Amino acid sequence: MPALAQRLNRVEVAPSVAMTIKARELRAAGKPVITLTTGEPNFASPPHAIEAAHQAALKGDTKYPPQDGTRALKEAIQAKFKRDSGLDYALDEISVSNGGKQCLFNALMATVDPGDEVVIPVPSWSAYAQMTKIAEGEPVLVPCPQNNGFKPRAEDIDAAITPKTKWLILNNPNNPTGACCSAEELAAIAAVMRKHPHVWILSDDMYEHLVFDGFQHATIAQVAPDLKDRTLTVSGVSKTYAMTGWRIGFAAGPKPLIKAMVNMQGQATAGVSTVGQAAATAALNGPQDGVDEQVAAYKRRRDMAVEMLNAAPGIACHKPEGAFYVFPNVAGCLGKTTAGGRKLESDRDVCLALLEEQYVATVHGAAYYMSPYLRISTATADAELEEGLRRIQTFCEGLH
Repeated sequence: MPALAQRLNRVEVAPSVAMTIKARELRAAGKPVITLTTGEPNFASPPHAIEAAHQAALKGDTKYPPQDGTRALKEAIQAKFKRDSGLDYALDEISVSNGGKQCLFNALMATVDPGDEVVIPVPSWSAYAQMTKIAEGEPVLVPCPQNNGFKPRAEDIDAAITPKTKWLILNNPNNPTGACCSAEELAAIAAVMRKHPHVWILSDDMYEHLVFDGFQHATIAQVAPDLKDRTLTVSGVSKTYAMTGWRIGFAAGPKPLIKAMVNMQGQATAGVSTVGQAAATAALNGPQDGVDEQVAAYKRRRDMAVEMLNAAPGIACHKPEGAFYVFPNVAGCLGKTTAGGRKLESDRDVCLALLEEQYVATVHGAAYYMSPYLRISTATADAELEEGLRRIQTFCEGLH
């Protein structure tokens, strides 16, 4: 058999995907599995977005789209950035991709040369480091400890930057912790970045509208307008509007970078589904009340998860400001033995034992570059989440 590319040796299947596959296999075998691994809203897409896609198809909007996005969607994105963040972008400073993930991939592939470094505060979504490796760059991981609310400290970012640094990636609110940096905290990071004009800044704001308790989301190009000419701001409709399967993400930034990203996309997928773009346009321009309903549900679930996890022996759970994850510390479970006789030496052991003994699927913290934690998604129905949390309590009560 002919050989595969060596670049595949630099990446691995995302652990959240691997755990979801394991859970699916157990469920197929008839086990009562509760899956708390997937970062996917359990709400329906907005009816007016679905209708817009239907009408687009009926009227023949089914041909190749512009590679950088339809004018209608780019105008909606332009209005969204102005409305939400006070940011002004020309249409040629905006691009549309197959999900926010392709925006990130396009940006890294268009800018990272072999040996370039990408500074990534962790815990973080594993895709940032994996994509950096595919681009032959080097991820530089900056720990963000729980005693700082899992938020990056400006001085730690400063210490991580070298002449080889090409990007700083910020994810706000954060996956997997739900931590949110305030405008003041971002301003401190901006002050550091002014010292390093050779570094691009990527702000992944995919969860920007999913914040609680009156928290005001901010993004770095808004907080530091003088850094806007080297900042790429990424968002999309997946999380805000429960439109994960439509695969519409978008990015705004300086024209030369956007042009390079569009060029890179042209060598991979070219344009994005026309009916998906019509749906996203309707979601951005239409009524936003559905977003408030989702946020209220996620807050309720967050509160339930934090309370029930903190009641489980051996677990301590931080209360996040946003997103739909909690990231409990399971240090108190390590060194113990489960009711099924398994010795727990790591968060991965906890994760696997939970799945095999209580049929609850989570993701271990090491998958996000910080142990010993679990990532639990609260983007599931209240009753199913509550049952999953109750099983975690039972699991912990059985440790000895």
